[in-house]
Amino acid sequence: MVIADELGYISFDKEASELLFTYLSLRAGRKSTIITTNLSFERWEEIFKDPVMTAAMIDRLTHKSFIVNMNGNSYRLKETKLWLSEQ
Repeated sequence: MVIADELGYISFDKEASELLFTYLSLRAGRKSTIITTNLSFERWEEIFKDPVMTAAMIDRLTHKSFIVNMNGNSYRLKETKLWLSEQ
């Protein structure tokens, strides 16, 4: 199993995007992959720059997959507000 946490926190250059695409393509349908991100699929082109490759990557990742969309308040923001009120 591979876990990619906070995908999209930084942008990928062309070479890194192609490397990730190749790696995920080799795993697709055979091995477990978990990806966490704050970005919707519609915004992935902002990270990877190449719309065709981005669409292909999303296609491979979402085929026979479980997508868990979690919306909610930031725990870090909540803890910071509590911490500040105690100062």
